[in-house]
Amino acid sequence: MIYAVIFEDAPNLGSDPRHQHMAAHLAFLAENAASIKIAGPLTEASGDPAGGLWLVDAETPEAVDSLVRADPFWPTGLRRSVRILAWHQVFAGGKRRI
Repeated sequence: MIYAVIFEDAPNLGSDPRHQHMAAHLAFLAENAASIKIAGPLTEASGDPAGGLWLVDAETPEAVDSLVRADPFWPTGLRRSVRILAWHQVFAGGKRRI
């Protein structure tokens, strides 16, 4: 199953935690590429950081939660919240998938 993971960042932390832990975060994503299929930042219309988005291939939401909590960004306080949602692809490449 594919899960969409939507992170909301704490607005008052600035960019320091992100910059300090970015190398470890990117290494973590690479180490878990078999599960974390797509990952990237979300920004406000102003360009300010807002959070992130992952698409994760996993058996259960609990497995996704374990990945989230193992990310080096997690213990820094950077993430204000996380939502783990099941995702069902119905359209891609200009074609319906169902």
